[in-house]
Amino acid sequence: RLIVNADDYGLSRGVNTGIIEAAEKGVVTSASMMVNLPGFDDAVVRARSCPSLSLGLHLNLTTGKPLTAAPSLTRKKSGQFYTVSALIARASLGRVDSADVTRECTAQIDRMIEAGIAPTHLDRHRHVHAHPALWSAVLEAAASRGISDVRVPSEPLWANARDWRATLKKTGLRISTRFARRGADDHDVINFFGVSLQGGSSFAARLFALIPELPPGTTELMTHPGYVDAALSEHDGYTWQREEELRVLCTGELRELLAHSEIELTRHSDNGHRTLRTQ
Repeated sequence: RLIVNADDYGLSRGVNTGIIEAAEKGVVTSASMMVNLPGFDDAVVRARSCPSLSLGLHLNLTTGKPLTAAPSLTRKKSGQFYTVSALIARASLGRVDSADVTRECTAQIDRMIEAGIAPTHLDRHRHVHAHPALWSAVLEAAASRGISDVRVPSEPLWANARDWRATLKKTGLRISTRFARRGADDHDVINFFGVSLQGGSSFAARLFALIPELPPGTTELMTHPGYVDAALSEHDGYTWQREEELRVLCTGELRELLAHSEIELTRHSDNGHRTLRTQ
């Protein structure tokens, strides 16, 4: 079973357009929403045209401004979140208040709920929730709103092992999640892939090589389809690569490979993993 999740829904109109297209014409079954950026309202409207899409929270603690007063997460002068590297450094030095993380995460979940969308899952922008100093606070917020499906971004190192950048990032995430989840039961953890796929023009080759090698059980595949626009370029450096991912995710060849590999598309759901048709 395969959940094809599109991250960054709500980042910009161009990203929103691409994700809905990837759900309607491609294999995307799930998306994660960013609720504190200008594209959120547009994302809510577009979601109504695609009710089969499972929607969760893409918790954002590194781009834009928070929904709450979060002094340990933001720069004093601008009120903007710290960058990814700065947040990780502060968390590692014990300078992040876990109460700030819990309040902000809860507020972002509630913004989705208030917009009429009950989140089916939770993950976080740039995977910073996997930091041991942040993990428990995120789980506390998710549990308070009945969300039990939280991404564990621990990807096997064998996937596209020749890409040393991806391997380095995966190694860091695996170490981080191991410390964050020390003593936790892995029985219900969903397999995760996606870091090893990013790379623009190589996305298709990497994805087509991965599909036949997916492990048994349920796997979440992280993707980033979308169209480039000014708002995307302002907030994120992963731009034209999103259009390539969108193209590949909408190809008939990918659907044929899924069917040939006997992989069923499924999605995040409050009631388990609902099987969807691959053709």
